[in-house]
Amino acid sequence: MPLYKTITPNSQTTVKIWKISESYNELMQSITLNPKSLERVLGMKSEMHQRGFLSVRKLLAELGYSDSDLFYDDNGKPHLKDGKQISITHSFNFSAIIVSNLIVGIDVEKQRDKITIIAHKFIEYEFDYLNENDTDYIKKLTAIWCVKESLYKLYATPGLSFKKHCLVIPFNIADDETLAWIDYEGEKHRYNIQFLEFEGFTCAYAIA
Repeated sequence: MPLYKTITPNSQTTVKIWKISESYNELMQSITLNPKSLERVLGMKSEMHQRGFLSVRKLLAELGYSDSDLFYDDNGKPHLKDGKQISITHSFNFSAIIVSNLIVGIDVEKQRDKITIIAHKFIEYEFDYLNENDTDYIKKLTAIWCVKESLYKLYATPGLSFKKHCLVIPFNIADDETLAWIDYEGEKHRYNIQFLEFEGFTCAYAIA
């Protein structure tokens, strides 16, 4: 069964990760989509994106939700009709969701060397403690991206910059956690971040 992992960070929050091993047709046959979602998935040019989209619906079902329970606001942030908070992510052959009574954000990314090429676009303060010769350099860059992406999804404020407004304090990959700050327009918010690695991927999630 492709349900890869379930994490319960606290009594109000559940994280579920799916390993996408099914074909597009297998996924399509196993779920029911509302007309808007069906139009959206049929319009996707990449089968990988289609499978990611559909696997998220499988994760929803694991928590007792259907596709019709999910909707998006004008900023593209997902919501559940019962009022619980949700964040969604998928990357290559993994997808994940976090559902909580608290405000949350989650991201999964594949660890790839090419992240070094774009590091300057999302990192500023963190370069002070990063070392390119560190054997964990790629993993740390990926973790920082995941942390900032999860914060971006949680904060859901247009204009928020990964580089300027999101700061990740020094951490070790083995710690599986770190602290991060959002410093935006005079307001500062501190977050405890959890992250994990599996099969060459990194997942981070933030809970307000």
